[in-house]
Amino acid sequence: MTHPAKKFINPRARHQFKSRTCSIASVGSYLPERVLTNDELKKMVDTSDEWITSRTGIKERRIAAKHEHTSDLAAKAALVAMARAKVTPEEIDLIIVATITPDMPFPSTACVVQRKIGARHAAAFDIEAACSGFLFALEIGQHFIMAHTAETVLVIGADKLSTIVNWRDRNTCVLFGDGAGAAILRNRPNAHGLLTTCMGSDGTKGDLLCMPGGGSQCPPTAHSLAAGMHYLRMDGKETFKSAVTAMYTAAREVLRRCEADIAQIKCVIPHQANRRIIDAVAERLGATPEQVFTNLEKYGNTSAASVAIALDEAVQEGRINKGDLILLIAFGAGLTWAAAVIEW
Repeated sequence: MTHPAKKFINPRARHQFKSRTCSIASVGSYLPERVLTNDELKKMVDTSDEWITSRTGIKERRIAAKHEHTSDLAAKAALVAMARAKVTPEEIDLIIVATITPDMPFPSTACVVQRKIGARHAAAFDIEAACSGFLFALEIGQHFIMAHTAETVLVIGADKLSTIVNWRDRNTCVLFGDGAGAAILRNRPNAHGLLTTCMGSDGTKGDLLCMPGGGSQCPPTAHSLAAGMHYLRMDGKETFKSAVTAMYTAAREVLRRCEADIAQIKCVIPHQANRRIIDAVAERLGATPEQVFTNLEKYGNTSAASVAIALDEAVQEGRINKGDLILLIAFGAGLTWAAAVIEW
């Protein structure tokens, strides 16, 4: 991943480099133009605006066009973040894309994004941690910065969930939308940046939220297609309980590591999955409504893009300023969960 213009460093001399901090230099996001409202959904499945809103807090979601792939959403969000940080494609050393809806099994969506934005010097790879993916990617990218392996890392959370949702299942199709969010990671002298991250997984509960078909276990066949194996499936009740517990536990852990109290957090940005989950986690943490940022009423659950999009909107709305402490929390299929405290 060494930039051609960089001087080669003898591995034996690595001990001379002290670990350094990693900050988010900029953020960006992209949402498709097509808006699908609850009133439109009730024409597709047996549901209503009141039913959806009361149970989820979602009013509408964005749906990508047929010609828009996950890599397109990701690239557009990346270009916004790059422009705000005044980063050129040639300066990017590493691209990490978190997604569960890659353009194709391989090559990675990150490599497709690399081509689309012209980041010819960057190494690129995908990670899959579902809705926790963006926070997992932040933690991975941070280590490349801290170890002096990379100077500029592009982290993206992007998903086109409309392609794996069963639009005849009212229990799941009302929840999800498409979108992408991106962040530029760099060392910022005299700044703490990402203070700490907590990640976790529980594979024993993987069946609660999954897509059974499409992999080596269940490759595409006429039978798997007819059985709906290639659609997202979720046990809503059990997922809800697991999400609240995991997000609260992860949040408490990162606050403990930072020796910070929830009152010191300027903005809490939780995964935008369900209003009831967000409210339950916030109540347990003791966070006030003014501290918690939400936008799920406009976009629904955009999986790996969720926290990234919300972070971008919070920054653009002036909810976060330099020096503020922010708390990011996520939960997803796997099961996976993560939390991070960042000094902006």
